[in-house]
Amino acid sequence: MPEITSVIPDTDPNRKQQLHLRRIGLKVLQGQDSGQNAQFDHDVIRIGAQEGNHFVLTDDTVSRRHAEIARTAEGIVLRDLGSTNGTFVGNIQIKEVFLGETRTFRVGKTEMAFEMLDEFVDIVPAPETHFEDIVGQAVEIRAMFSIVERVARTELTVLVTGATGTGKELVSRAIHARSPRKDGPFVVFDCGAVARNLIESELFGHERGAFTGAVSSRAGVFEQANGGTIFLDELGELPLELQPALLRVLEQREVKRIGDRRVRSVDVRVVAATNRDLQKLVEEQKFREDLFYRLAVVEIALPPLRERLEDLPLLIEHLLSTASFDHSVRGITPDVLDLFREYPWPGNVRELRNTLLRAIPFCEGDLIDMQALPEALRADAGAASQSADGEGVEGLPLPRSGLSLREAREELITAFERRYLQDLLQRCEGNLSKAARDAGVDRKTISRMLKRHDIRS
Repeated sequence: MPEITSVIPDTDPNRKQQLHLRRIGLKVLQGQDSGQNAQFDHDVIRIGAQEGNHFVLTDDTVSRRHAEIARTAEGIVLRDLGSTNGTFVGNIQIKEVFLGETRTFRVGKTEMAFEMLDEFVDIVPAPETHFEDIVGQAVEIRAMFSIVERVARTELTVLVTGATGTGKELVSRAIHARSPRKDGPFVVFDCGAVARNLIESELFGHERGAFTGAVSSRAGVFEQANGGTIFLDELGELPLELQPALLRVLEQREVKRIGDRRVRSVDVRVVAATNRDLQKLVEEQKFREDLFYRLAVVEIALPPLRERLEDLPLLIEHLLSTASFDHSVRGITPDVLDLFREYPWPGNVRELRNTLLRAIPFCEGDLIDMQALPEALRADAGAASQSADGEGVEGLPLPRSGLSLREAREELITAFERRYLQDLLQRCEGNLSKAARDAGVDRKTISRMLKRHDIRS
């Protein structure tokens, strides 16, 4: 099983963080191309005589698409791709074999060697407070800038994790913008926003007449992203029955449209995101383990806004200056900043942005004051302040004893979210659209939170 590089920024200045990147090296030992070598960080490396393969050989006994080396959950696999003269490990012709201790193989008459190359990169927080469209001065955010800068230059698959509204799509766009694929397409697919019966068609495409309503052929998002990056958002919402099909695409970099016999090769970089604990879903058998390890070659975890409150002034300045409409508001009053520091921000940076933009029309001057804020936010911040002072909030349990600080904090936040949602629905009389507006998040986010906490609207 390949090592998963989980990158969770650490604020301990005495602890050196490192990014562990694993690359594959290939070299021709004997044959017409003797001495040719290259290093790859691709998930799948194709070997053959045809231009377009990752490792091109001139040996006339090598087929156009001869073999491939792929990362899988169990290790590195060598596969023959239906070649004319076969792929051999020792004297044994193979169709598929794990390359463990065996480091040499033969394609046609060309003898090749494979090796794993480990690279350890020290993570030093970037000096900048702006990276593409992301802003932050907190140590963990600036460390993330360095991680993204380094990972973007590779072809490695990346999993971005974090709560709703923490900026997962911004990180994904930054990876694309800093990559060699920046001039190619960036295609977003939200796994939780498409009807279950349409997901396969959206991902892989379909031919005319493949099903009722398929009046014309259509390329799926993997084909649309060819030459660029595909961003799979809300990955944890992908139905279990469709996960094997996604795994095949990731391992083989080929798609077959619904109703079509033809297989199409796709050249895409995959970045995925989720606000769910995929490892927990794996344990609950709701998410495939092999798909998780395929996607989480590098994992970048984003902190919630409540853990980076020192970024509030910078974020507020940035969000006000990048508003999509003209206005004269230049900041917030000191008492609003104090309130923002007390509020737990369940919707994170997205909620902060929505709160600021909704307050602008209600400003009488050039600063957002308390009167411009939604009444619900002022009330919720006050309740959170009471809890912090030790008076507690009615119905909100204290964390269980014996938990670590992180576990206790998450348990308390979970309890807060549930209470917040219950009160929100009561205030809005079950109207999800109004609840989403009052909470400063979109309707889809409210629906997911209600589902996660098993609350019926």
